[in-house]
Amino acid sequence: MRGGFITLEGTEGVGKSTCLEIVEELISVEGYRVLATREPGGTPLGEKIREWILEGQHSSLLAETEALLMFAARSHHLDDVIRPALSQGYWVICDRFTDATFAYQGGGRQVNLEWLKTLKTSVQRGLEPDLTLLLDAPIKVGLERISNRDLDHFEREDLMFFERVRETYLDLAHNDSTRIKVIDAAQPMAKVRAQISKELKRFLRNFRASE
Repeated sequence: MRGGFITLEGTEGVGKSTCLEIVEELISVEGYRVLATREPGGTPLGEKIREWILEGQHSSLLAETEALLMFAARSHHLDDVIRPALSQGYWVICDRFTDATFAYQGGGRQVNLEWLKTLKTSVQRGLEPDLTLLLDAPIKVGLERISNRDLDHFEREDLMFFERVRETYLDLAHNDSTRIKVIDAAQPMAKVRAQISKELKRFLRNFRASE
């Protein structure tokens, strides 16, 4: 039986890493085998692309080139990790997926969304996350949370960039409310955990009913 595919999304400083651990724990408690991964990354090739994009010296990198690199890493990630794990019954929990490309490259960088949709269709070949948890908080709240660390390629962007990213994420959630559930990440972590738990329990009931 195919496993479930859950993704976590959000802007900087919303606590995705902590929330991924929460989701992994809650799914494991239900008796499922879990594989946690991330994008860009998840494979040796993907991690090299991630490192080059986030830490490399590429001030002249075109937005379209950045998007193509994301989809190249994603294509390999899907074929080498995600699809095989799902077919073996693992639940895959991924820190960012294609929604991030629409939000960061489409919204933030203002890359043509129809072109991104074409790339998505070609790379994903019909595979979509079963559930996406969008961790949402005001941009200034998230940026304040990361203000004491060394910033990467994206984290150095200005406020308007991140406002566009957040707006695009919320538009995606509005247009696909069955899959994408918005979590108020500005709350204390205990309340974030409770909201995630509530959404997961509802999702698992429906997922089991469809098996």
